[in-house]
Amino acid sequence: MRVGAPTTDVRIRPQWTASLLGVLAVGLALLCLVAAGTGQVKVPPAEVLGSLLHRMGLDLGPMPRAPQGENALWYVRFPRVSLAVLVGMALGCAGALMQGVFGNPLAEPGIVGVSSGAAVGAATAIVTGASALGPWSVAAAAFAGGVLTTLLVYALSRSDGRTEVVTLVLTGIAVNAAAGALLGLLMFLTDDDGVRAIAFWNLGSLAQATWAAAGVVAPCVLCGLAVAMSAARKLDLLALGERPARHLGVDVERFRMTLIAVTALLTAGAVAFCGIIAFVGLVVPHLVRIVAGPGHRIVIPASALGGAIVLVGGDLAARTIIDYQELPLGVLTALVGGPCFFWLLRRTRAKAGGWG
Repeated sequence: MRVGAPTTDVRIRPQWTASLLGVLAVGLALLCLVAAGTGQVKVPPAEVLGSLLHRMGLDLGPMPRAPQGENALWYVRFPRVSLAVLVGMALGCAGALMQGVFGNPLAEPGIVGVSSGAAVGAATAIVTGASALGPWSVAAAAFAGGVLTTLLVYALSRSDGRTEVVTLVLTGIAVNAAAGALLGLLMFLTDDDGVRAIAFWNLGSLAQATWAAAGVVAPCVLCGLAVAMSAARKLDLLALGERPARHLGVDVERFRMTLIAVTALLTAGAVAFCGIIAFVGLVVPHLVRIVAGPGHRIVIPASALGGAIVLVGGDLAARTIIDYQELPLGVLTALVGGPCFFWLLRRTRAKAGGWG
């Protein structure tokens, strides 16, 4: 395996892979039931499930007895939980793709500039008061900013028909720095309300979740997951190194750029409606590799499910830790993810001698 490829000393046995995905899926379903029923209007999990079954035409289980419980579930909680699942899946899958493409467990979606570009796009819409798409204007600007920044990084790092990984990473760092400067300039130029709006967006939150938002994000996530799963075998070959992968029939250049485009789609779709959510795409795939090994046929779906679990659990904590107040979700994930990743970093270096 090439220097810098994600490695781990613990590999899950093949017969356990389905069980791992099953455990993650069941855990996510149970967590969603708890999250949907938790808040100022409390609804027991059995009643949450009963409400879902009744909407599906099945006369099973109890209906919510709390006043406005049904409305709270279908107009507030379920859209929020659904968007959390979709965003978590997108970030987890994007992180797994980036780590596979760059062969390094430190890689994450923001390395190609998509997160910083989305932030600049959203801030521009906020400062200019763009309203061409009504309530969708900021989200659309964020999505466009993320995709355009990724295309810019790709264009600047390409030379003689090829794109070297190191050049791409360094270009991404430079573009991220420039985007940060633009973001600071926009905050300087706007008024206090604009600064607060930009800061709130950058801190990350699912408070504005709606069924419409979830409906827009869902196709991005489903398409991204489908392409990612179809690329799992080639990612395993790429882990052997570029030259062996070429000998085994992988068009490395085209394959790498395709997955970067998929990562941009996943990440831009995720952050467009909830702002910047840190560390999910970095830590979750790393944890999955520790448990499941480097095979991408298990790493990609497990990272998607793990990311969804982290986002649903994080959002639940963000809105319940302090009564009648909501912590920024991105701040909470960073507070937990930072120390967690530091531990993973030390663990990897101690057991595997680092990654070169």
